[in-house]
Amino acid sequence: MENMRSKGMWMIVFGASLWGASGTAIQYLFQQKHLTPLWLLMARMMIAGILMLLYAKVAKQDIWAIWRHKIYRYKIIIYALIGMFMTQYSFFMAINYGNAATATVLQYLMPVVVLFYSLWTTKRLPGKIEITSVCLAMLGTYILVTKGNWETLAISEQTLFWGILAAFFAAFYTIYPGQMLKIYPSAVVIGWSMFIGGIFINVFLQPWPFTGIMDMDTVMGMVVLILFGTVIAFYCYLESTKYIKASEVAALASIEPLSAVVLAVIFLNVSFGLAETAGVICIISMVFLLARQK
Repeated sequence: MENMRSKGMWMIVFGASLWGASGTAIQYLFQQKHLTPLWLLMARMMIAGILMLLYAKVAKQDIWAIWRHKIYRYKIIIYALIGMFMTQYSFFMAINYGNAATATVLQYLMPVVVLFYSLWTTKRLPGKIEITSVCLAMLGTYILVTKGNWETLAISEQTLFWGILAAFFAAFYTIYPGQMLKIYPSAVVIGWSMFIGGIFINVFLQPWPFTGIMDMDTVMGMVVLILFGTVIAFYCYLESTKYIKASEVAALASIEPLSAVVLAVIFLNVSFGLAETAGVICIISMVFLLARQK
């Protein structure tokens, strides 16, 4: 039993680290290979969506069942466009204007948005841990975006805007599919939402002709992003829930922003000083506190 628990913990840590690596890959492909956010997002969503649906099919899951239900066929489209597409698009834009580390940390303000939504729907006041968590989130964000200087922003306004927006869309991404995930396998829901998002980009936003540098390094960066940072990370996340509690999964998943920071500093030479580190610690502490409370 203890071995299974350890397996689950290592899987979520590994998966969250891969999520962090995906942000670093995105920044590399933007800055070094000059790929456009929409084209890269389209490629990620379509390829990852197909791979996840193939995984579901191999696992003998009915990937067409969701389309036979009148209500959920509309829900999956809404989730694909507002949840999956907008969460990833805003995250990609935050990286495009800033860097992977800052974008990931700002997106991890999502639990605070979910908390306020929960307080509003249940019509209750926040408890001590929740108040502490919100204060930590606000302090961490302030330190991160100003480096402690009240008069200036240490990051661009665009990075801050898209990073905060990513947190709100990520909250929708987390809350909205709750009922669907009780009925349909998560691989089916995520797979279809990604694939639909990719189709939407192709038809309505048309991010072509391709611009940028397409070479072996670009291909490797896309493999890290799509295969490791999306499909394998998602698989590890799903598998970990079989062995450890949901609260532990959420708490350990907070290693993602730490992974994004470390990898961005090592591989992309992103400057991250004491002030930014303090901001990251505050936000990760907030995530951990809220996760442990559930």
